[in-house]
Amino acid sequence: MIRMTLVMAALAMPLTATGSGGAVVLPDWLAGRWCGVDGPRGQTCETWQQAAGGTMLGTSQTVKGGTTVAFEFLRIAIEGDTAVYLPQPGGKPPVAFRAVPGGEGVTFVNAAHDYPQRIHYRVAGDVLTAEISLADGSKAMRWTFNRVR
Repeated sequence: MIRMTLVMAALAMPLTATGSGGAVVLPDWLAGRWCGVDGPRGQTCETWQQAAGGTMLGTSQTVKGGTTVAFEFLRIAIEGDTAVYLPQPGGKPPVAFRAVPGGEGVTFVNAAHDYPQRIHYRVAGDVLTAEISLADGSKAMRWTFNRVR
């Protein structure tokens, strides 16, 4: 019961809340290795490091038939008074998505980007859900990952 209470408290914390020192809070609950079920698109795993120096670093890799078919470098960094998600699919230059308040988990938006415009992460226990969509939530694609111990 205590663990569930802590998980629920972490989900309720907005990303841009200020801690006791007035600093922006990064989503440390995202830290760890998360893998989806191997399916027709292959198996995708995301790995996130604990926040350090105002930044969280991560990677994503999709393997299908023993071959890497997609990869992405990921970063969440504090810029001013908010957190910014900076994905680099295929190692391309980063595109910035700014954190927006509200809801469960954390949501990043860049309405000027073609697709995706919205990236959302949510954790419930040992399950991570990642969703990309247009800014209004349409054309959504969702991945479900399990924590790898």
